[in-house]
Amino acid sequence: MPLLLPAGNAFEWTGPTGNNTWLLRGRVPALIDAGVGNPIHLDALARALDGRPLALVLITHAHVDHASGAPAIRDRWPSARVRGLGGEDGLEPGERIEAGDGTVRVLHTPGHSPDHCCFLLEQTSEICCGDLVRIGGTVVIPASKGGNLSQYLDSLRRVRELRPSRLLPGHGPVIDKPDALIDEYISHRTERDGQILEAVAAGCRTPQQIVQRVYRGLPTSLRSAAEDTVLAHLVKLRDENRLAGDSTGWRQIG
Repeated sequence: MPLLLPAGNAFEWTGPTGNNTWLLRGRVPALIDAGVGNPIHLDALARALDGRPLALVLITHAHVDHASGAPAIRDRWPSARVRGLGGEDGLEPGERIEAGDGTVRVLHTPGHSPDHCCFLLEQTSEICCGDLVRIGGTVVIPASKGGNLSQYLDSLRRVRELRPSRLLPGHGPVIDKPDALIDEYISHRTERDGQILEAVAAGCRTPQQIVQRVYRGLPTSLRSAAEDTVLAHLVKLRDENRLAGDSTGWRQIG
């Protein structure tokens, strides 16, 4: 069973204990996601390894809260391989990797970021899902940084089709009912599409104006993320020929 090791980077975005990292103990000790290099996290990892060297780190995606701890991990365990999608020692979609006492399959799940991966633990049908979903909130789709809502929705559907027993997310508690949560996520994005279309019909032309109308009462600290996710919706709606526009302004077709 994967062991949860909080990364210790508590923040508004990461939750009260910071990111989740997941240790697979066994023949090939492997850590899923690297955290941020917090010494408390590294010490907890060392205790969990009980004197054994860490062999492998698998990165769900390159966002700093998931990947920036890799150099500190390499300093502590120089023989550990650190692998994410792309790069010289990059993961390949569909690749099977020995980790812990079993096999992990790489699932390329873009949308939140172009390089986002989930990891299917084939012996238990659990999926370490990074920033694909979380309980108690939605996932930002940062269109200005490579986020893509159409790809994200496709990734959600593909993970659902695998019928995982549980999802082990990068933030928040374990997800014991994956189907129900993924369905909720897809429904939420469909509802948001409708709200954005209504806002454009009412005269909103920019993500900023749409956020003011749709996300009433949103804290200032979350506004830029909401605007970026609205942009992801606008691009999706344009690709579906339901809207027209670009950075100069969005409008209804016809």
